[in-house]
Amino acid sequence: MKSIHGVVPVIPIPFAEDESIDEVSLRRTVDFVAQQNQAMCIPAYGGEFYKLSESEREQVIGITIEQCAGRVPVLAQANHGSSTVAAALARRYESMGADIISFAIPRMFGSTDEDVLRFCGTIADAVSIPILIQDFNPGGPTIDADFIKELHRRHENFRYAKLEEPLIIDKLLRIRDEVGSTVGILEGWGGMYMLEAISCGIVGIMPGVPYCDFLQLIYDARESGDNDRAYDLFAAALPMMYFSLQDFELFLQVEKRMLVRRGLFTSHHVRALTYTQTPAVLQHAEYLIEQLLRVMKKENLH
Repeated sequence: MKSIHGVVPVIPIPFAEDESIDEVSLRRTVDFVAQQNQAMCIPAYGGEFYKLSESEREQVIGITIEQCAGRVPVLAQANHGSSTVAAALARRYESMGADIISFAIPRMFGSTDEDVLRFCGTIADAVSIPILIQDFNPGGPTIDADFIKELHRRHENFRYAKLEEPLIIDKLLRIRDEVGSTVGILEGWGGMYMLEAISCGIVGIMPGVPYCDFLQLIYDARESGDNDRAYDLFAAALPMMYFSLQDFELFLQVEKRMLVRRGLFTSHHVRALTYTQTPAVLQHAEYLIEQLLRVMKKENLH
């Protein structure tokens, strides 16, 4: 079984101006991530999965698995509000060669922990490969140590969880104490909380692609105890994280603009419906991209 560790980027979906999928840019990006990092995920929120048809989701997963060619694990995201449909997607993606099935817990409406356990269990039982659960619920509860322990007891292929909330230190410590290494925790939200989370036992972070190689430097420094270097590098990335994550569609737009600058994407097009940014906002985004690229160049990242 392939395991994941370190920086696991979520692959953004490149679109041409006519909103068709740009396969050439996608393959180029998969190659970049496979060379820089230890795993990749597609198509998640950072890949505009919610703007893809079911056939398009399968298309980009198939391209990614083919282009990656086993170099690193591919996490295929099987998001749906129905556990039956999500389980069917998971089975299909496993048959295509995915290494891990990832899915987000639906948080549109209220549910009990037992409801969520059954939802996750249905998907876990549908596949033989490991699963990763993403829980993103701004302002509401997310899974905790007891939930993770119980789900793993019922379904041993539940191996990873991705959490994206602030003030995460105490929760991570509870999970570590209750679960140990049986379920690895990854931190999301662009890597915003990585410095505190790494010291609390996470196995990785799941940011976007545009500066995932830079984030890998930070992760490695912090994990190895080179705290001064980790802090200094993180300080250079933080303005970009903070600015872009004020709005998720802004995050997508900024990420794609940086991918164009790095020669991975041909276009920075984001599918509609999206939030149209003003010239002033985009001007600041370009300023942040320029500054981060300047720092990355000093680290021999081009």
